[in-house]
Parts: sequence; structure tokens; C-alpha cells
Amino acid sequence: MNARIEYANIAKRFPQQGGGDPVVAVDGVNLSVADGEIVSLIGPSGCGKSTLLNMGAGLYAPSDGKVRVDGDIVTGPSRHVAFMLQKDLLLPWRTIRENVELGQEIQKVSAAERRPRAEALLKRCHLSQFIDHYPHQLSGGMRQRAALARTLVLDPTVLLMDEPFSALDAQTKMILHQDLGQTLAEEGKTALLITHDLAESVILSDRILVMSERPGKIVHEIKVDIPYRDDPMTRRSRPEIADYVAELMGFLHVGEQVDSEEI
Repeated sequence: MNARIEYANIAKRFPQQGGGDPVVAVDGVNLSVADGEIVSLIGPSGCGKSTLLNMGAGLYAPSDGKVRVDGDIVTGPSRHVAFMLQKDLLLPWRTIRENVELGQEIQKVSAAERRPRAEALLKRCHLSQFIDHYPHQLSGGMRQRAALARTLVLDPTVLLMDEPFSALDAQTKMILHQDLGQTLAEEGKTALLITHDLAESVILSDRILVMSERPGKIVHEIKVDIPYRDDPMTRRSRPEIADYVAELMGFLHVGEQVDSEEI
């Protein structure tokens, strides 16, 4: 299968205030995500996971190497790449439908064209009854559903997701996992996901890439050979989940403290 997003020999160095040697966030990273595939990135805090997503979104330029989306070198933000974050970032003065329509509105898509697409995605995300509500009237999980609809409305090639469910309670997180798994499968989307939740990485992904401490490198790759990726609730019940989590814990040396913040 063709790679939708590809990182080729990527390094990123950040200068330090006051001089001194630059901080090397990632070094020699090679990874690709195929069409329709979901890949999770896990690793210790500060290993450069968010740096990789920012380069994929065109927010940072690599110090070395190239990032490509559909074969084209990423040189800046692109409508073909969408970002979903831990914070929903919905505009409080706009209704949920208006928030979802915002990207199309910026691109000068007419109201007659953008409204059906927004409403269809809100229906898929179980928010049909709330399209005229404002963000403060919705729960955290519902706002993240709206953020997912907003992310998908422009039909991006690649979704980059930086711990989108980490602020949610366990029950809401499970519901959102189901929404995400089903929606990405139905839409045929490609996604690169950062998570610190090892079970989440197994439940949602086709593959899991493990990064080393800074400077971050890909040190392990695990193929998740469990059915039902499009049905996370069912996949969650499979006994193999615990085996994969235990394997990941071994790779990450869980229990060792890492005193650094994510770059």
C-alpha cells in the first residue's frame, strides 16, 4: 500500500536560549503510515512525539530529512493534513455546527455546500440533536466528538492526533474510541496517533511504534494482530490486549522516571 505520510531520516534541533548546544529532539527517524492505516506513537515524555506531529502538519521544518504527504514534501500547513489535540479549541461564540463549518467557511465554501457535510459528520458523531448548541452546553466528550467532526469536514488525507482523549474519564474515553474507530474505518482515513495510554494504542491501531528517550528514535515496531480495529469495543474484550500491553510496558521500562517535558 502507498504511504500517505512518510518521515525520511528526520532530525529536529532546537536552539537554546542564551546559546549552548542545540537540543536534539529527534534524530534519524524513519516511519510511514499507509493508506487507511492507524499507527500509534508511544514513548517517554520528551522523546519528540509531538515534534514529529508538528513537522507532519507543517508547523516545524525538519533540521534534516523530509516529510512527505502523498509524495509531496511538506513545506507548510496543508489542507490535506488535519490536527486533533487534547483540547477541543471550539470557539465559544459559535454553535457546534458553525464550529464544524469553520474550515469550509475559511475556504469560501458556500453555506449550501458546507452545511450538509457538517450535519452528516455531526450525525455520524452522534451530535445531531446538538448542532445548534454552544460548546459550554456540551460535555467534554461531546465537544471532542465535535472536534472530530471539524477535523474530518475538509476531507483531509492524514489525521494527526496528539493525545485527543487524555483529558476524558474512562467511560467517555471508551465511547470516543468507538466513535473514532468506526468513523475512521467508514471514511477510510489514515491517522498517526500519540498516546500515553498503552491499552488505547493497542485498541485503536494497526501498528505501534515505540520511541526511545531524547533524542527520539523509533526503536520497536509492533503489528497489532487482533481483529475488529473498526470496532474498538469488541477489540477491547479480546484477551490478547493484555499481552500487547505487557510487551509495551517492557519496551518502555515502565516505572523509570523521566524528568523532561514533551517538545
